[in-house]
Amino acid sequence: MLMEKLPAYPFCDLHLAQRLERTEAASNAHFVEARARVFPRCQATWTEVAGAYAMFDGVESPLTQTFGLGLFQPVTEAVLDTLEQFFEIRNAPVFHEISPLADPALWPLLTACGYAPVEFTSVLYRPIWPEMDLGKPRNARLQVRQVGLADQETWQATAALGWSEYPEVTDFMQEVGQVTAAIESAVQFLAELEGEPIAAAGLHLQGTVALLSGASTVPTGRNQGAQWALLERRLQYAAAQGCTLAIMGASPGSPSQRNAERHGFRIAYTRCKWQKI
Repeated sequence: MLMEKLPAYPFCDLHLAQRLERTEAASNAHFVEARARVFPRCQATWTEVAGAYAMFDGVESPLTQTFGLGLFQPVTEAVLDTLEQFFEIRNAPVFHEISPLADPALWPLLTACGYAPVEFTSVLYRPIWPEMDLGKPRNARLQVRQVGLADQETWQATAALGWSEYPEVTDFMQEVGQVTAAIESAVQFLAELEGEPIAAAGLHLQGTVALLSGASTVPTGRNQGAQWALLERRLQYAAAQGCTLAIMGASPGSPSQRNAERHGFRIAYTRCKWQKI
């Protein structure tokens, strides 16, 4: 059985939460830095406050928020004020995405300061190693390949079409390919069904941790096993680069979460996004 072949999972504790959240924060910081280089007019930037990374990637970007708040240092009202100023001077909404393993004193403080929960994300993880057998044969008509500079437009168009049901994300995805191509630690993959691109996904390597992100399938290419194949290929690639742990986020109960769990991922915790109302 698949689960019998897996090495021990790290315990889901504060140390693991710090490791997972710092990986995602660092990956997003690299993205913001690349955005500033590729599209300097957007004035993308980030800063660290009380151990949390605060990102500005544009007013509408899903990356414009904080990561890791309350996991590394206590949070006071003064800390929240500093973070709010970072976003408000850029006319951006204030979002904090917070692990349930953060300092328990943070929750009543957020409520008292006018925040409300607006979104939940399942944070999933699993150990990885070279020569993994994920236990399911791939659709023989599918091919997954790493994307080079010559295929950036194809990757970008495929990724954007895969998110076409979510207009608020589509515009963001239109530029992701160009930005990600400028990040040394990022790798892009494309799934093709009999030569036609139907799905795209990204991978960010941070030390020994691999962050899987940006997976989407075009509406006409769904139910062909593309996401399974992309997940498998990215895990194999990351393990070959020396990564020992993989992480990803998904909407609770979503097909993406179920697909990850079929690949041996476990839910570390459910993260909550808070917005200043």
